[in-house]
Parts: sequence; structure tokens; C-alpha cells
Amino acid sequence: MNWSIFAIGKPKLGFARAGVEEYAGRLRGFAPVTLECLKASSREAESALLLQRSDRMVRIVLDERGEEISSRALAGKIAGWEQRSIKSVAVLIGGADGHTDGLRKAADWTWSLSKLTLQHELALVVLYEQLYRAYSIKAGLPYHRD
Repeated sequence: MNWSIFAIGKPKLGFARAGVEEYAGRLRGFAPVTLECLKASSREAESALLLQRSDRMVRIVLDERGEEISSRALAGKIAGWEQRSIKSVAVLIGGADGHTDGLRKAADWTWSLSKLTLQHELALVVLYEQLYRAYSIKAGLPYHRD
């Protein structure tokens, strides 16, 4: 399964870039993951661009109003998508003003990393780490501890 992460704004914080690079490297052995940083603009324009870029993919919208799940449940979701032969998954990270209602309605799943509002660079690092954690759970690696 191929993962495309579409994020509004480019990571500028050094620690966030380093975190993304660290977990992107770890993920290479499990699944192809690409990150495309899109230019910030109005919330409506950002949502339209995210919808356009994620066309024909399973859409996961990161939003504080979404479903909170455990890392094991995420691993189970990924396994389910693999069993259904899902080829492409897009994770959509909005800008400072979030997503439009229309984008949320177009999502296949709305996922909350936390009830806290996360700055988009932090959300990106947490996303990468959780994808790595989910794949390590699926592979039976000792990274995750219950």
C-alpha cells in the first residue's frame, strides 16, 4: 500500500524535519510514504487542493474532531485496508485554519491524533511515528509495548 501525506505548509522547525526524516527512514522497510508540502492560502483553497491531490485515494483527514484510536487499532485498520487490496492512502493535514466541512465529509476516515490542537509540524512527526509504530506492531517487532 502506498501512502501519500499532503500537508499544508513546509516544516520549518529543525526538530520537526529531523523527526520526519527519522521515521520516514524507518518506514521505508514497510511501505512507500511520500510527503508533499502544499502552499498555504485560504482554508477553502487549501481544502480544494487537498481534495484534488488525493483524488482516487482512500482519504484520511487529520482533525481534532476525528476518531481517537490506539496504536494497535491503527495497525488493525492498516491490516484491514491491505486485506481489501487498498492501493493508495492519502493523509491530509490542514493549515492553521483547519479543514472545511466539505473536505471532512469527503473523507473516508477522520482521525484525531489528540484532542489537543497540534501545530501542523508536530502533527506530521506524530503521524510518521504512529505509522511506523503500527507497521512495527503488524510485523511483531518489539518497538511497541503494551
